[in-house]
Amino acid sequence: MTGREDSVGHGRDVVPMAGAVAAGVGLALQSRLNGELGSRVGDGITATLASTSVGLILLLAVVPLLSAGRRGLRLVHAAVRVGELRWWHLTGGVCGAVFVAGQGISVGSVGVAVFTVAVVGGSAVGGLVVDRYWGGRPITMARTAGAVACVAAVAVAGHGVWRGPGVLALVALPVLAGVAIAIQAALNGRVGAVAESPWPSTMVNFAVAAVSLAVALTARVAFGGGMPGNLPAEPLLYLAGVIGVGIIAVATIVVRRIGVLLFGLASVAGQLAGAVLLDAITPGPRPSAATIAGVAITFLALVLAARTATAQPPRYRGHARCDDA
Repeated sequence: MTGREDSVGHGRDVVPMAGAVAAGVGLALQSRLNGELGSRVGDGITATLASTSVGLILLLAVVPLLSAGRRGLRLVHAAVRVGELRWWHLTGGVCGAVFVAGQGISVGSVGVAVFTVAVVGGSAVGGLVVDRYWGGRPITMARTAGAVACVAAVAVAGHGVWRGPGVLALVALPVLAGVAIAIQAALNGRVGAVAESPWPSTMVNFAVAAVSLAVALTARVAFGGGMPGNLPAEPLLYLAGVIGVGIIAVATIVVRRIGVLLFGLASVAGQLAGAVLLDAITPGPRPSAATIAGVAITFLALVLAARTATAQPPRYRGHARCDDA
């Protein structure tokens, strides 16, 4: 690729990168809202099921009214019928359920900033692997160094909250959520490519996420867990579901252009800026010196991993190599 072609390619990446940053800001706000709702209800699963249901109801009301939505749903149905899409391509909502449940369970205890940095660590590693095996991008030294630096940032940022019973699990959960988000972005990008629109993929994602959360809640109650608490009446607390609709729609479009890893890295800038600001101005844990240091390490990781992130376009339109798994 010539220098001119490279500059044009990077120029075309500006808009999707800006979308990824905006999605990151949305993720930080969504984390705060789901965390607050989870604290009010006393149950992260119930809280996230409520906010996810709000997003699903909105999509069920709007997507069938859009010509692109109806056409996209027909294309997805046909692709599943002939085997162009495997059934597991439609399970991105399970990963989304893991992420939003992590928000509802962890944010109230560890804060948005620590939760976000932990998610960054998980999504960096997950994005590296997903881009390699589903997107055909090589695992280079720069990309690996960026992912390792993100993991180091998790350890540093979580330093002040490692002590106490159950705290390790509270930080480990968002790391797992970060891995889930990388997988979700790839799956939704695949479905969105077939649908030729982000809305059918987003609606399927929310439907699967709502069912997954409902099954998890039912299983917990059936095995002796506590009954769900009462939902608060403040409508603003349920905006997380609406914000999530925008995040998934943007991710579905952007990941096909810049790949899972770069989408995750670009969204980190928005997440970190929003997370630290929210922790600073809202009730709850304040950003500690360790958290700020973790943020700094994370930005270093972004620079390292992004050096080769746009070297070649992802190939999420083709079948994943693990189709036979």
